[in-house]
Amino acid sequence: MTDQSVLRRQFPWAKIFALDFPLRLDSLHEVLEEIRASSGKLSHVELPLSDSKLVGVSDAMKGVVRQVEQVATSNATVLLTGESGTGKEVIARRIHELSERQGEFVAINCGAIPEQLLESELFGHERGAFTGAAKARAGKFEQANGGTFFLDEIGDMPSIMQVKLLRVLEERVVERVGGTSRVPIDVRIIAATHRDLAKRIETNEFREDLFYRLSVFPIEIAPLRERTADIQPLIAEFVRRMTPDQLRSLNFSDAALACLEGYEWPGNIRELSNLIERLLVTCPAGRVDKQNLPWPVNKAEPQASHDDAKSAAHVLPRGGVDLKDYIERMEQNLIEKALAETDGVVQKAADMLEMGRTTLVEKIRRHKIREA
Repeated sequence: MTDQSVLRRQFPWAKIFALDFPLRLDSLHEVLEEIRASSGKLSHVELPLSDSKLVGVSDAMKGVVRQVEQVATSNATVLLTGESGTGKEVIARRIHELSERQGEFVAINCGAIPEQLLESELFGHERGAFTGAAKARAGKFEQANGGTFFLDEIGDMPSIMQVKLLRVLEERVVERVGGTSRVPIDVRIIAATHRDLAKRIETNEFREDLFYRLSVFPIEIAPLRERTADIQPLIAEFVRRMTPDQLRSLNFSDAALACLEGYEWPGNIRELSNLIERLLVTCPAGRVDKQNLPWPVNKAEPQASHDDAKSAAHVLPRGGVDLKDYIERMEQNLIEKALAETDGVVQKAADMLEMGRTTLVEKIRRHKIREA
């Protein structure tokens, strides 16, 4: 047996290097099938939060947990929005676990699969549907029958597939590529995206009717920089998962913690997970000081916590105050000022107020604010 044969037997993905060019779709599909079969059991090993435990003590995270518990037992379609790395798949898995659905949780990344193969991945294909289709194969929708289908990065789905997905959501049937029979499905849909779908609708990159079908129950996940109170609980959870023997720990100095809480975390929870994995290697004694943190984390300036109510102390009137009404008026005033300073550009105002655009739009409607 040649060295190349051994390589292909042990590592099916190595066959991709033996493909002939110009590339043929049927040959590529055959190789991808083998790769999927050989690595399917390991498909979620590298997730930063590989189980569905929701960790966090911030008000933002508590709000997400309440929404998850509220929607889980229904069959409502859920749309998760938030920056990359905020744990949208973890939240989707938690919704599935709390639901009463007996089928599997099936996930697919709509932006990671070539457009030519995405239809077959979603809907499956019949034997002979295209060259190389030696046998029929069920798609992800059929695999998720009775369970939950998680469509990650839905904002990156090609336009032609958006039309076909909309039809499935409306009729709850799928038709395999090359087939004529309609297969009924009982699937709970959870979609997620880090894209601003409202902007993509304006530029005709995303269908408005599909957006309304998906956002029956929207949940927005705040970035880590807006919920710094969650950093320490997340660190403890990461250490627990990364040290099965439970013999390791990390103790951060006040200066190191200040850097962690002042850092912007562009990679969110995924970036924090990678940092903790690194520190478990570079700080074997478990003590983490500021100088042990990599750049640019160790250059971050401490900032006030988003959850620190003391930073907004006010004098209580002698006769008392209607707190709910006071907070509502304060919120309305700040939103109006932000819109005025940004010439009515909602996204800029949302950035100034450090909240998601969808959240701000809802508050503008609730307060009946006329945008500038």
